[in-house]
Formats: sequence, C-alpha cells, structure tokens
Amino acid sequence: MVRSIKLEMLTKKIGGSKVINKVNLHIPSGEFFALLGPSGCGKTSLLRLIGGFEKAESGRIYLGNSDITDLPIHERSINIVFQSYALFPHLNVFDNVAYSLAVQKLPKHEIEERVLKILKAFHIEDHIFKYPSQLSGGQQQRVALARAIINEPDVLLLDEPLAALDFKLREKMLIELIELQDKLKTTFVYVTHDQFEALTVADHMAIMNHSGEIEQLGTPKEIYEFPVSTFVAKFVGTTNILQGTLHNVESDPYLQIPNLGKFQIYIPQKKGWMFEGCDMSMSLRPEKIYISKKPVKNFSNTLNGTVSSIVYHGRSTQYNIILKDQTKLQVFEQNEEHFPQEHIDYDDEVYLYWQKENVVLLEK
Repeated sequence: MVRSIKLEMLTKKIGGSKVINKVNLHIPSGEFFALLGPSGCGKTSLLRLIGGFEKAESGRIYLGNSDITDLPIHERSINIVFQSYALFPHLNVFDNVAYSLAVQKLPKHEIEERVLKILKAFHIEDHIFKYPSQLSGGQQQRVALARAIINEPDVLLLDEPLAALDFKLREKMLIELIELQDKLKTTFVYVTHDQFEALTVADHMAIMNHSGEIEQLGTPKEIYEFPVSTFVAKFVGTTNILQGTLHNVESDPYLQIPNLGKFQIYIPQKKGWMFEGCDMSMSLRPEKIYISKKPVKNFSNTLNGTVSSIVYHGRSTQYNIILKDQTKLQVFEQNEEHFPQEHIDYDDEVYLYWQKENVVLLEK
C-alpha cells in the first residue's frame, strides 16, 4: 500500500546547531517529490529522519495515518538508495537484490521468481552473476534501485542517487526513474542539490535554505516562474535581480530603479507586503528578455546596454550586458536558426526588451 508522508514541526540538531528547523511538510501518496537545496542545508538529514536513520529533537513523522517517529528502521516500510549505492561487494547481482527477501526467509522459488522479474524490468538480467566491481556506474545504480524496490516499500528515499554518473547517463537515468515511479506508483522522495534533476523529475518540490527551513513549496513550474525570494530565484535557474521602489500599487504599477528609470510591472494579486514607496526586488529571467540592435515596438520595458561577453551553449547563446550605470544583465537567446538574420558581437550597443508580465516581485 502506497502511503503519504507528513512532517510536523520537525527539528534536528547536529553539534548544537539546528540543521532542520521546525519543518512542516506533506508529501501526497504516490508522488515524485524532490527536496532541493544547497550543500549543508539539511536535506539529507531530513531524508535520514524519515528513514529512521537519525532521531529528531522534536516533531513528529507520519506514514499515512501512522506515527512512525519512534519506529525502528525495519518496521517503517521505507527503503533508501544512497549516493554510494552501498551494494555488498562480496555478493553478486542476484544475491544483492535478493538480500531482503532472504532475510525474510521466503521460499527459494519465490525469491528466484521475484528477483529475475525485477532484474528484467531494470535490464540487468545479463549481469546476474557479476559482482559490483564488475559493473558500470549506471548498472550499479540499477542494482541498488532493484534491491530497494523488490520488497515493495510504501516509500522510496533517494539520496543524490545519480551524483556519481556522467551528464549523459544522468539524463537517461532521470527518464528511467520517472517511468519507474509512474509504473510503480510508489511515493518517491528525491534529494538533490542539482536544480536540473529536481525540475526534471518532480511532481512537487521543496526548496530548503541554509537555515534548514523550507523556503518555497510548489510544482517545478511554479517555483521556477514565480520564486518568492531572492534565494529561490537565484538558486533555481539563472536570473537578473534589480532593486527599486514600488509605486502605483493600485493601478499601472511600476518600479523606480535608481539610475535606470521606471519599469512597468504586473501584479496579479496584491499582497500585504506591497505598499506605496516600499523597497522591492524583482526577478527577470534571462530567457524572458528580447535582445536586438534595432529599436522594437510593443514591449512594456526597454533598456540600452553594451555586450561585454558572449557564451555559446549550443541550444542557446548567453549575452552578458553592461548597462549605463554598470549594472550587469544576462540574456539567453534560443539558437533557432543556423544563420540568424541579426548578428550580435562583442561591444555592440543593444536594446533589451521585456514584457511587464515577465517580472516577478520578490517577497523576501
């Protein structure tokens, strides 16, 4: 039975310092959920608390309707895949995967049937008699996943399971994880510091800050498109942060930015922290900016600047722009054509345009 996870006021200290600070979190049943944050923010500690590998100073942990805060590891119906895979080096692939079933002393024919079935599902049946040292990183990862899933846990915890893989293999394994979770409908909790991984796999995700708190919770699109704070805006993706003073909150709002001018913004819903004359930061994603050497109409906002450097990324090109007050902005342009009509080079004077709807005001 797949079950949800609920954390209530969970607090954990290491060496007298709080690494988890009064975390409240609900992870729905059958969800692929990601915990994303910088190194040292407490995300792995949170995972270990859920799995029973560590004890909290205070707070409760629920699996479905059951309080599992004080339950030992083996009674939690929760399995974990570590970054190091933690395979038994002296056991071959079959025995590694069969280990938990053997501990339960299931009949040999049942163990063999279940192990062979899951090895085929993970496309590693040809390596059944190999030892971990004879496997590639991707094969070891599949064995670790098969071992964790074979006894059908309610929840699978994944602690940076792809960190040791190269980029291409990591991309492939991410797709396989999504398909696996969709097939099993098991609740997955995936810990990573890699925003690309979290945005790729998650139904919902939580962003943790350096204080061991959840900074924002939402779908990947909600968090990327509408970050609530400078921390989230900078950590998830790349953004330009500009600071100014908020005016005309009730109608035709704009941000007055020193030395640069007035810039129209869009406020879909007024909030308590928005008031006339308050200091405010705004986030503007580089891909939301249109760059050109020619004047263009029908944009809410415009700026002039000089191209200081250009970085070719294949799919896109990054332009680093210096404005008249020496503020630096980044612009991403999709490389849609082999030979674009307008060639932009170093030291060119350019116009930057964006619509007011693409500006996000930051609460924190």
